[in-house]
Amino acid sequence: MASGFFAILDDIGTLMDDVAVTAKLAAKKTAGILGDDLAVNAEKSTGFLSSRELPVLWAITKGSLVNKIIIVPIALLLNVFFPLAIKIILVLGGLYLAYEGVEKVVEYFFHSAKPSHVEAKEVIQEGEAAEKAKIRSAITTDFILSIEIVIIALGSVLEEKLAIQIITVSVIALLATIGVYGIVALIVRMDDAGYRLVKAANEKGIFSAIGKILVKSLPVIIKILSIVGTVALILVSGGIFAHNIAFLHHIFPAFPSILREFVFGLLAGLVLVGLITLGKNLLSLLKVNNKKSH
Repeated sequence: MASGFFAILDDIGTLMDDVAVTAKLAAKKTAGILGDDLAVNAEKSTGFLSSRELPVLWAITKGSLVNKIIIVPIALLLNVFFPLAIKIILVLGGLYLAYEGVEKVVEYFFHSAKPSHVEAKEVIQEGEAAEKAKIRSAITTDFILSIEIVIIALGSVLEEKLAIQIITVSVIALLATIGVYGIVALIVRMDDAGYRLVKAANEKGIFSAIGKILVKSLPVIIKILSIVGTVALILVSGGIFAHNIAFLHHIFPAFPSILREFVFGLLAGLVLVGLITLGKNLLSLLKVNNKKSH
């Protein structure tokens, strides 16, 4: 009896060791998307009254957990019954990430700023309605990024036993939510902590100086996270293409892998941005012609 008990403990210990190794590998694979997830949610969780920042962030966190609960079982089932779907979803997700990353770059460099005047017929959302709209937007974005996080994590352990796959992907999904939103919570409270320090120090001395630095640092940090997240999107998408599209293995073999992946992601994004922009322009032209004909 005792020997059987200790054998079970030994099996559990071995399993946990294997999971620790696979979880570390999966965490490295998903780091780029986690960076973008962090940047996006830090931005979406700011701009509220100080008293509403944490409740809003908690609502987004709960939505993120629900997203993972939906996505993880579906991804595991697909891997068992239709494993090819994993690669297809990865490549499709890579295309989305490439488009999103390059579209941000194009928007920044080539699109003019939006006019400050807004037509009166547009609905101005305030208070609770604006808060709910922002929460929904954040949860939707999280859902898309969560799909890639789970699929990439699963893709890193496809050769492992089913038990290791389930535990590893579940651990990464949980850590992604707790880690990202924990850091976001610290970021969005930086300015509030800074104001408290300034007030407590009566705007004098080193603590007041630290408080002012915290207040001024918040928008800078969010901007840096946004830039890092955009680059990460392009890199992650390129990495997906490099590892899942066979003919790309033989293109630029002498180049460093990070440079190859960035080029693949950048080129794919530029093509997609061009095609989608062309499609939008054609649709607009068709609508104008239809109006004229009527």
